[in-house]
Amino acid sequence: MFKRILLAVDGSENSIRSTHHAISLAEKFDGAIDVLYVVDGNKAKEDVLHATNKFEIEKKRKEKLNPIRELLERSVAEFNTHVLHGEPGPEIVAFANEKGFDCVVIGSRGLNNLQSFILGSVSHKVAKRAECPVLIVK
Repeated sequence: MFKRILLAVDGSENSIRSTHHAISLAEKFDGAIDVLYVVDGNKAKEDVLHATNKFEIEKKRKEKLNPIRELLERSVAEFNTHVLHGEPGPEIVAFANEKGFDCVVIGSRGLNNLQSFILGSVSHKVAKRAECPVLIVK
């Protein structure tokens, strides 16, 4: 049923909780997880302005995702990681729909509370536009 699971993460606590749920689904249905991290364009510009080099930027992004990677490595589920650049909601939806995932697992709130308040949450956008079931984890 849920053989191909897309786990959308941003390094937040809700991403870590959603990772636990994605792992449970993958283990129950003998599925694989594709982890997707979308670098917001505005955040990327800010990172470039404050970083000394691109390696520092990449290091910080990897550190943010380390807890998620560690959970996945301890599980028996197969996983792959993808990094895209752009607006998170539309990028996640496009990736999920183009690749034909069976389920998207995403946290209810991410790191950018102001954007969620003004524009609507990323999870809400994904739930409305994804062509597969979406599990929103609180």
